[in-house]
Amino acid sequence: MIKIKDILNLIRIKHWIKNVLIIIPLFFSIPTLNNSIILNTLLGLFSFCLISSSIYIYNDICDKDLDQKHKIKSNRPIAKGVIKISHAYIIMIVLLIISITINIIFIHNIYGVALIFIYFILNILYSLKIKNIPMLDIIALVSCFIIRLLYGAFITNIVISKWLYLTVMFISFFMVFGKRRNEIIMQKNISRKVLKYYNENFLDKYMNISLVLSLVFYSLWTIDSETVLRHGNDYIIYTVPLVFIIFMRYSLILEGKSYGDPVDILTTDKILIYLIIIYLTILILIMYIL
Repeated sequence: MIKIKDILNLIRIKHWIKNVLIIIPLFFSIPTLNNSIILNTLLGLFSFCLISSSIYIYNDICDKDLDQKHKIKSNRPIAKGVIKISHAYIIMIVLLIISITINIIFIHNIYGVALIFIYFILNILYSLKIKNIPMLDIIALVSCFIIRLLYGAFITNIVISKWLYLTVMFISFFMVFGKRRNEIIMQKNISRKVLKYYNENFLDKYMNISLVLSLVFYSLWTIDSETVLRHGNDYIIYTVPLVFIIFMRYSLILEGKSYGDPVDILTTDKILIYLIIIYLTILILIMYIL
């Protein structure tokens, strides 16, 4: 019999943190909130968590042999052999059906449904082929982050600031380049065939470029006239130094003995967690209280 803890490990609940991007349009548009927007966001968040878990399962099925050679991934349920592949497929299909049903019946947004399908197909292609093609593997992973942001905007009919969109894009590039960099350092090309096409210097360079662009675009968002008008003050720019410090802390952990997984970095370092909580508290204070 399959244990509950093995199912929870299989669907990677910890990785649901990536889906917080869906809430960003809602978070930055609180003055225009209504019950429909809140409900759609919560349903969309739950739906995307399910669809992403179905993808994690499929990816683990495809990567079973490689994961068994990885120091950490070898503990995943499929690689470890505690969940059969046939059972994993059943769980995957159930999650997929529930996710699509929520979007079609409850959210009623054709663009949201389209993005769910695009996300699913893109990830299937990633697991089958794209993950072994240099550059396309990185672009596909970044696209998944952008799809989350766009999905959150479409299901709530909230327009995203162009600067905020670019900020999320280049933060995603920064994280993905950083993950590939550390995979090369820690695992060489044992766990990923595509790593043989990359080198540490290349990934370092584009990781740093992405980091700089993230800070630049975030700064531009803080002084954008639309941002200032929407929230009634121009104090958001004073969060830029704190964002810079958050990136410094993230980079310090990344360039240590980390495997580079953004989720592990964001959820295990207490200092980074405290910095993010402080940032969000200040941001809420500036945007909605002052």
